[in-house]
Amino acid sequence: MTRKVIIVGAGPGDPELITLKGKKAIEEADIIVYAGSLVNREILKYNKKNAKIYNSATMDLEEIVKVMVEGVEKGLKVVRLHTGDPSIYGAIKEQIDELKKYNIDVEIIPGVTSLSAAASSLKVELTLPKVSQTVIITRPEGRTPMPERENLRELAKHGSTMAIFLGVSMIDKVVSQLIEGGYRRDTPVAVVYKASWKEEKIVRGTLEDIVPKVKEANIRKTALIIVGDVLDPKDYDYSKLYDKDFETEYRKRKL
Repeated sequence: MTRKVIIVGAGPGDPELITLKGKKAIEEADIIVYAGSLVNREILKYNKKNAKIYNSATMDLEEIVKVMVEGVEKGLKVVRLHTGDPSIYGAIKEQIDELKKYNIDVEIIPGVTSLSAAASSLKVELTLPKVSQTVIITRPEGRTPMPERENLRELAKHGSTMAIFLGVSMIDKVVSQLIEGGYRRDTPVAVVYKASWKEEKIVRGTLEDIVPKVKEANIRKTALIIVGDVLDPKDYDYSKLYDKDFETEYRKRKL
């Protein structure tokens, strides 16, 4: 039997936005270590085996790894449940490396990101022809330092669509750096609090007025900031994908 831990992306919050594969892993788990500060507890109800549940919000890395290793050593099915997709700000690399020390492998089941959920709630396409074909996923510097080349001022120079995680608590600083980097003051902004949750809240504005709007809405954490003209495009081109004058491998041009 393969010695492994299954790392599952729980999705953005809505219990129905977990993948079928992720749901199956939770159903069959004997031990679940979940990110309690962010994962919707409703997702834990999918478990059918009365699994032992651990909330990693109250644990350090050593404690988390100890629980997972002991479970694997006993031949139990261990699931490490992360929010959204574990590949984005999931802190999984360090867990993988620690598990390797015990000859334990991992299987990673991707999830729906909060960015995908936020874009769906906003009913926007993050990449529009003639507007933006690039999405930058980033965060402002906090306790985790940022490489100088990746600070918000530098990234803002591209003028592309930007999704900023972990930044709503310092929205003043974020906005200042984006403007200093080159975004227009009238660039559209949307702040989505708890995308896909029942308590989801959306605040729209521009870099000029988003700060007071966010503060008035009392949003201080668990929110994503999306910046860019794709949120309110004044002009864009239709894609070539369905253009009747554009040939593809599957569709010939109509004469």
